[in-house]
Amino acid sequence: MNARRDVAATCLVALTALGGTAWAEEPVPERHASPTSPITLPSIVVTATASERDAAAAPASISVIDGESLRRQPVNDLADAVRGSVGISLENTGLGRRGISIRGMSSEHTLILVDGQRITSSASSIAHSDFEQGWVPTEAIERVEVVRGPMSSLYGSEALGGVVNIITRSSTDRWHGSVSSYALLNEHDLDGNQYKGGFYLGGPLVPGRLGLNVWGEYRHRDALRDAGNTALTAIDEQRVKTGHLGLTWTPDDYQRIDLSVTAGEEDQEGFRGGTSGPIYKAENDVQRRRYSVSHAGEWGWGDTQVRLYQTTLERKVSRSDGADLSGPNRFTDTVLDGRVGFAAGNSHKLTLGAETRRESLEDPNVNRSGKKEQTHYALFAQDEIVLGEKWELVLGSRFDHHEDFGWETSPRAYLLFHPTDELTFKAGMGRGFKAPTLKQLSPEFESRAAMGGRGIIRGNPDLQPETNQSFELGVAYARGPWSGGATFFHNDVRNLIETVRQPTCFEPGRVCLEYENVAKARLQGLELTAGLDLTEQWRLDANYTYLEARNQTTDERLPDRSRHSANATLAWAPLEQLTTRMRVEYSGSQYRSATERERPDYTLLHWYGDYALNRSFSLHFGIENLTDERLANDDASVYGRADEGRRYFAGLTGRF
Repeated sequence: MNARRDVAATCLVALTALGGTAWAEEPVPERHASPTSPITLPSIVVTATASERDAAAAPASISVIDGESLRRQPVNDLADAVRGSVGISLENTGLGRRGISIRGMSSEHTLILVDGQRITSSASSIAHSDFEQGWVPTEAIERVEVVRGPMSSLYGSEALGGVVNIITRSSTDRWHGSVSSYALLNEHDLDGNQYKGGFYLGGPLVPGRLGLNVWGEYRHRDALRDAGNTALTAIDEQRVKTGHLGLTWTPDDYQRIDLSVTAGEEDQEGFRGGTSGPIYKAENDVQRRRYSVSHAGEWGWGDTQVRLYQTTLERKVSRSDGADLSGPNRFTDTVLDGRVGFAAGNSHKLTLGAETRRESLEDPNVNRSGKKEQTHYALFAQDEIVLGEKWELVLGSRFDHHEDFGWETSPRAYLLFHPTDELTFKAGMGRGFKAPTLKQLSPEFESRAAMGGRGIIRGNPDLQPETNQSFELGVAYARGPWSGGATFFHNDVRNLIETVRQPTCFEPGRVCLEYENVAKARLQGLELTAGLDLTEQWRLDANYTYLEARNQTTDERLPDRSRHSANATLAWAPLEQLTTRMRVEYSGSQYRSATERERPDYTLLHWYGDYALNRSFSLHFGIENLTDERLANDDASVYGRADEGRRYFAGLTGRF
């Protein structure tokens, strides 16, 4: 009961800050599609060019995951939402947590956006952080757009590997909403059960002028105990409360003003320790806030957008053994940006923009004052050029000014050829960068929490930004019941930042580490997608990724990356009110090091079903991990992350 009261108290204010029409279209009826298929795309995407584009003609490798499908299966966080998409893998970040890796790049090179607004990143400053995953519940998601490949030409630093943009649901010209809940129960007696409940409500307060948008969620995950030592946790206990309430004002047919506030609270608790020391309890208390005000205008000569927003993530940490802590931490990003788009003749659509961003970190270890700040400035330009009925060229570049490095230039070019309405060829190249974090650059930064308390990490003011030169070539085809695509990609990454063990340490009995630009890497591969309506009742969607990732400094394979990965979903609708689907995930073997054997490949099999009780209520059910693969909880010396094993899913959704 206290949890339910907390959920209600957490609900705050907001709406999407995307430019567009004054009111969204009516909600799309529920579709019986595969749960995370990137094949069936919505008609419009926004992440590839920061403006609305037809998905088939987007100048990028982009996958779109429909929010309605996410609400029909267990999704605990953003990693679960994108799981199974082509080119995406879930990176083990330690302590049972996961990051989103795109085309084999580190999860720290994936920029997360909410409605095009960047989310404060803590992953590169807090070890084992996954706190970026829980900003938006599935009940509020319209769709998730995943762009594979560097997008620094639009979004600046952190978009070195790609972008995940969560598009939230908008209010319409009539009231609509939904409420849902589910339970996910583990077959084994090691806990790990999940429970979630959420709601969404949107509609007009003043028809045609003032809209309201509100959502909230509570989710709880029991700790998964370690099979080798049940006093320890393989995955932490988690309690999350999230709330949002927003206003949209359209003073006339050409302008839209959005106000938003979002709040979240997350507690994680686990037991650590083992052979070399006593068991202790570790707790993380995470507070999230996002505030936004924006104005979008559509004028006779073009369109404009101005946004001011701030994201804040505050984390408090405690350990029962009193050991050195890496917190408390407070990350704050304040961004003011604007853009203007207009046509220049019949063949050019120009977009010009500017951004200023104030980045702040409060951390007892970052320097003597415990606080460090930087201001970033950026200009960007983009030209969408029509070269004829069948050809289009998109050129763009962003110019970022960093206090320590001066100007960084991130150009991008993308060519599209449509020989027929069904067939599209794509070719693109670009450059991305990621600036070192405030901690990494601080000469006064010192952390004594590394290597279980044995290591001391210090900052390095001589670090240079990490860069990625990328190229891709692709083809997509869709006609009738068939769809398919193939994309070759090539990434040359330079100045990768790693923690390097120093030959001596100033403190006896400790290991000294320092951040250094040491690595060069080449990541290249092939992505294949296919979809087919076998009959009116059966549909098959599948994707496959081949990845060759090599450290060019040592001429070794990059560790913890599968060369081969594949996903497939077979959906069957035997009745109008009943759909069911079988999903398979395959992860190939992973190289670890020259002295360790490879992690073996594995396959996970899931089954889901949905039954419509009536127009308003639907039941959801299923079994995850049918073959009961428990990975690290069966063999912690080989696998990086534990799987809970076979688990049973039951949920209910109501719509109005």
